[in-house]
Amino acid sequence: MDMVHGHVRDWFSLTPFFGLVAGTTYLSLKALFAETALCSSKVTEEAKTMPKVNLTIKKDSPKVVDTVDIEQIGDKKVFCRCWRSEKFPYCDGSHTKHNDETGDNVGPLIIKK
Repeated sequence: MDMVHGHVRDWFSLTPFFGLVAGTTYLSLKALFAETALCSSKVTEEAKTMPKVNLTIKKDSPKVVDTVDIEQIGDKKVFCRCWRSEKFPYCDGSHTKHNDETGDNVGPLIIKK
């Protein structure tokens, strides 16, 4: 019985140590995530000054989302990734002109069965 009580006292004597470790870990993680949040807000400020990728497609929508039923794809579908296609979300080859004008190298996403 004394052995059990001795072990319990030993564990309780470690309470300040575990409290210190937990507190240090908490403060370190809190500082890390606060710094990450500041970094992401800096990126957001930079993003406000960067040119937009989407110039014309569904500008009245807060986010452009298109759904394609995989059963309707057939053997192959070619999707736009340059945001310049008149048939968006499908590619019409507008990336060629975009690449010539900007020096970019964007091309379509091709999905085959």
